[in-house]
Amino acid sequence: MAAYTADGAMLLAKKFGGLVLIFFGILCIAIGLEYRSNGLSLGLFAAGIIALACGIALLALKIIRRNE
Repeated sequence: MAAYTADGAMLLAKKFGGLVLIFFGILCIAIGLEYRSNGLSLGLFAAGIIALACGIALLALKIIRRNE
């Protein structure tokens, strides 16, 4: 299992970081869509999309690394 390798802590950090980024990405997207009348909503929406993409990429890298 990957949890017993020397870099197991790094794999755990990628998984946790990916989940946190996905959570904040979805949250920022929801807030950005809720407050459409503000000028800040487009920035929040864009930040949410970027955070969501980064979170998905981190989880994908973890899965790819595990399957090697």
